[in-house]
Amino acid sequence: MSQYMILCVDDERDVLDSVMDDLQSFSDHFELEAAESVAEARDVIEQMAAQGTQLALILCDHIMPGELGVDFLIELAKQPQTAGARKLLLTGQAGLEDTVSAINHASLHYYIAKPWQKATLTSVVTDQLTSFMIEHEPNLLPWTSVLDTPRLVDAINKHKFEVGGE
Repeated sequence: MSQYMILCVDDERDVLDSVMDDLQSFSDHFELEAAESVAEARDVIEQMAAQGTQLALILCDHIMPGELGVDFLIELAKQPQTAGARKLLLTGQAGLEDTVSAINHASLHYYIAKPWQKATLTSVVTDQLTSFMIEHEPNLLPWTSVLDTPRLVDAINKHKFEVGGE
């Protein structure tokens, strides 16, 4: 199975720990990484890429010291190695203008307001990772145990039909 990463970025350590705890169910199949700043997130992405691990999904806070989360998501959307990653804004402070900018320029896939519910967060992450895998992973079968099985099976069957399989 290929190596894929989920990256959580938030300058508040308690929030970051809570998100990481809520996403532990994904840790058997994805590298779970945390960063307390945009600069640290860049380093994590670079280090993981050097190890052959691809960013599959990023959950990013908006208001952080140094750089805004939306600006970082826009940056990631423009880079070939991270453009395909699913981008989620997890914040309680983004205004309408910031959110519109993220949608229009960062290929924002989802907005989650703080405080969040664990069930909602894991459901959204499952849905977004399923979409990512359908778009990027040629062998979907191993992912049926952790992601949206019906969607993955439909994608497998569609692919078989398109290439002239049974």
